[in-house]
Amino acid sequence: MTTFSITAVDTLPEGGLQGCFVGRIWLPAGAEGAGGGPTPVLVTDDGVFDLSAISATLSGLLAMDDPATAAQRGKGAKLGDVAAILANSAYNSRDEGKPYFLAPSDLQALKACGVTFVRSMLERVIEEQAKGDPDRAVEIRKAIGEEIGQSLADVVPGSDEAARVKSMLMQRGLWSQYLEVGIGPDAEVFTKSQPMAAVGIGAEIGIHPKSTWNNPEPEVVLAIAPSGVIVGACLGNDVNLRDFEGRSALLLGKAKDNRASCAVGPFIRLFDDGFNLDHVRAMQVGLSVRGGDGFELQGQSSISEISRDLGDLAAYACGPHNQFPDGLLLFTGTMFAPTEDRDGPGQGFTHHLGDVVTISNPLLGSLSNQINHTDKIPPWTFGIGALMANLAARGLL
Repeated sequence: MTTFSITAVDTLPEGGLQGCFVGRIWLPAGAEGAGGGPTPVLVTDDGVFDLSAISATLSGLLAMDDPATAAQRGKGAKLGDVAAILANSAYNSRDEGKPYFLAPSDLQALKACGVTFVRSMLERVIEEQAKGDPDRAVEIRKAIGEEIGQSLADVVPGSDEAARVKSMLMQRGLWSQYLEVGIGPDAEVFTKSQPMAAVGIGAEIGIHPKSTWNNPEPEVVLAIAPSGVIVGACLGNDVNLRDFEGRSALLLGKAKDNRASCAVGPFIRLFDDGFNLDHVRAMQVGLSVRGGDGFELQGQSSISEISRDLGDLAAYACGPHNQFPDGLLLFTGTMFAPTEDRDGPGQGFTHHLGDVVTISNPLLGSLSNQINHTDKIPPWTFGIGALMANLAARGLL
């Protein structure tokens, strides 16, 4: 099993916590005189501070007119040091009597955009053509690459040029439902997970035990207020079962929404005078996979290569046709679909149990988790009902 631990050095942004970072911790009963339970916090270089006096939930904080200012002004009691709480967030060495970080989301909907980068779009086409069989993928990848290569990179989704490309590919028998949402007029937005079900830094992340072809999907996640305004960003892992989705697009829910298959964190960085959507548009998102078998994988995604602008994705997901009164965390897609052989020639990449997956960006920090089977990870039991009961018992409602 790969060694797994969480440290501040490996987790915090390169320049430290300069900016406004918010998250959630599990506060043990009796800590600092408070009742135990999920607690929204401001995360700074000076420590982790209680925000429950201004909002009992993180979704409530993000719904305020100026969340960053509200968080700075509403800073309550210090609940601990960042390094100590991060160290206690590793699932395998956690002391339940001390605070640890949770996913920085509670009542928000958890949605994801798919097929927003040409590279991953072509991999989705390959999955579909291979019917979920990685043995066939290498042959199909070669054939598709020779036919259309990366020529789709400059096609604006929904444009006249996209319509011409669609017509050409249909004539050659290469049109796909993935190309439809990749360069067609309508974006793909699906439900990634249920409110309260996301896991945070240091947690195990899950793959279905029947899956033999799966991968991480390193992404930027937008924090969107109920108004539809983007108020911040964090990192996310849209854990994906390629074999399930490749067999049928109707299995997307099975491929995407399983126990601990949605990881976000480590914190949400709120927009303020020093950080805005243009910073996110320019981001490089790094991926590292370390396996107990000595396997190592490194990759990068450049948000600047996205086919649909981040603002357009947010507007498509949350607008006149769909509202989210508790806010929304929106995964924006990945260009990284690992194809490096791991278990044999032509087999491509798939996870092994115990893999440590780290998604990183210098402005947002690093999100690290370890792979396990979904039925081996402790079941999710603390949902919205439990949260409401907990907050009422603590006098926060």
